[in-house]
Amino acid sequence: FDGKKPDTLASNTRLYKWIPQNDLLGHPKTKAFIAHGGTNGICEAIYHGIPIAGIPLFADQPDNINHMVAKGAAIRVDFSTLSTTKLLTALRTVINDPSYKENAMRLSRIQHDQPMKPLDRAVFWTEYAMHHRGAKHLCPALHDLAWFQYHSLDVIGFLLACVAAVVFIITKCCLFCCHKTGNKGKKKKKE
Repeated sequence: FDGKKPDTLASNTRLYKWIPQNDLLGHPKTKAFIAHGGTNGICEAIYHGIPIAGIPLFADQPDNINHMVAKGAAIRVDFSTLSTTKLLTALRTVINDPSYKENAMRLSRIQHDQPMKPLDRAVFWTEYAMHHRGAKHLCPALHDLAWFQYHSLDVIGFLLACVAAVVFIITKCCLFCCHKTGNKGKKKKKE
C-alpha cells in the first residue's frame, strides 16, 4: 500500500509499500493466500503449504485455480460475482477447515521430496563437468550454429522468398486475366 494510512485501519494490520510475496508466504503465521492464480504464486503457495482463496481473471489463471481446487488446497471465487461476503466466506473456509491446510502441506511435501539435496546435486554436476573436461557433450547445439542460423535469418529468408513467389504468381495471374479481358472488349468494339 502506498498512500495515506486509512483512519479505519485496525491495530493488527500493517501497511507496507512492498513485501516479497515468497517471504510473506513463508512466514509461519500466514494462514491463507488470496491469489489470482498465476503460475508463480501457485508454485510459491504449494512450496510453503499455504491454502488459496483464488480469484482467477484470465489466461491460465482459471485452469491453475481449478487444479488447486481439485487437489483440495483452494477455493475458487468467481470475479464476476465477487462480493465481500463471498470472499470472507471463502477465506474463513480455507482458514478454519483443516483439510485445506492438510492438502496444501501434502502438495508441499511432494514438491520438497527430492532424491538428493540441492547442494549435493550442484557438487555432483560440478565434479561431473570437471571429470569430463567441460562436458562438451551436454552443451546445446546452438553453440555449433552460424550467426545467421542462430538468429533464424535462413528461415526468415526462405519464408520471404515463398511470400514473394506467391505474390509474383498472383500478380502475373491478375495481369494475364486483365489482358485477356481487355482484348475481348477491343474485339467486340471492332465488330
